[in-house]
Amino acid sequence: MKNILNFTKRIFFYIQRKIFIKTISAKNNIKIEGNINLINIPIIDIKPNSSLLIENNVTLNSNNNGYHINMHSPVKLMADRDGAVIKIGQNTRINGTCIHAYKSISIGRNCLIAANCQIIDGNGHDLSFPDVENRINTKGNAKEITIEDNVWIGANTFVLPGVRIGMGSVISANSVVKDDIPSMVIAGGNPAVIIKKYSIIND
Repeated sequence: MKNILNFTKRIFFYIQRKIFIKTISAKNNIKIEGNINLINIPIIDIKPNSSLLIENNVTLNSNNNGYHINMHSPVKLMADRDGAVIKIGQNTRINGTCIHAYKSISIGRNCLIAANCQIIDGNGHDLSFPDVENRINTKGNAKEITIEDNVWIGANTFVLPGVRIGMGSVISANSVVKDDIPSMVIAGGNPAVIIKKYSIIND
């Protein structure tokens, strides 16, 4: 009986996945180049004047079962202001993470993004000092985020507006990245600082 239930669940998800991919692919502002690996259904919220590009063999994992730590929520890709862009490079794996673009978030190829990360290029509101009563009426500014190829971002990390993380770098779990991180380093902490540097091998 258990095997029949598991088989039924797999068939149901297969059909659900096919319908989901067909639905989002039909939108003019969402482009999927090649294959996309969905593990459970993500939240994809791309407003009409924004865009999403997913390159070949990207994995969006929203399934807590089988994942090595507790995943709190499904993958969420959100672009909700005019001209906002999210780009995800080929072979990148994103697990239970929110990526919210007001302006532009670019993630390179072969990146690993662990569960419960928050990558957001805007603050949502202005500071509004000294007119703090008006803060609730503001929308804040945005600064582009760029995550270069082969970056590994540990679980529960916040990547804040205007940050560039260089090629090959690793961000340790529970970090807050508010400044640029160069290539080929390990960085971590709140705020994230460089912990160790590695040489770049030139061919």
